[in-house]
Amino acid sequence: MKVLLFGGSGMVGQGVLRECLLDPDVTAVLSVGRSRTGRTDAKLKELVLPELTELGTVEDRLHGFDAAFFCLGVSMLGRTEAEYRRVTYDLTLRVGHTLARLNPGLTFVYISGAGTDSSEKGPRMWARVKGATENALLRLPFKAAYMFRPGAIQPLHGIHSKTVAYRVTYALTRPFLPLLIRLVPDRITTTEKVGRAMLRVAREGAPQRLLETREINQLATPSGRGSP
Repeated sequence: MKVLLFGGSGMVGQGVLRECLLDPDVTAVLSVGRSRTGRTDAKLKELVLPELTELGTVEDRLHGFDAAFFCLGVSMLGRTEAEYRRVTYDLTLRVGHTLARLNPGLTFVYISGAGTDSSEKGPRMWARVKGATENALLRLPFKAAYMFRPGAIQPLHGIHSKTVAYRVTYALTRPFLPLLIRLVPDRITTTEKVGRAMLRVAREGAPQRLLETREINQLATPSGRGSP
């Protein structure tokens, strides 16, 4: 399986990249983003673009992939709805349209978030924009598309968020995570489980297109992954 990864230097993307490189079913990974991932592996190639709107200049490198994992995203903090939408909706759909045209057999997996508003009419700005993004992606002519809606994500294996506020939050809650996982196991996942679940839906598909934390954790079971 050949994988395109968008946002491989971010917290979720780092976790997904790790699982791709560990999975024997994955033969090649092309990481596309504004910065390098910092990883070195025989399977991995990187395409660094200061502006992802420039995909048209590198379309020759985006053919022949089986799956695309879109882990790019920005915080809504300090952004207007128009600013948040430009990155969350406009950029994502520009990438989606390009990949659907170049790879008709592609499975596209998008990292959304718990609480996303599919009606696009709710009071929370970020949830409306994410809902509009999901709905538009599901209308594109991919082989299949899945919207991952994780709640809290625990970074593992030395992975950390680029966002200072998130790093502080993770540091403060780390001592309580074992208890929280026992109390609300369907609200918390990990970077490792997200990566494994993405690989599983790329290989096998899933009954539903919108996958909440419970389904992500179920898909990440060892039976869904190749032997190490």
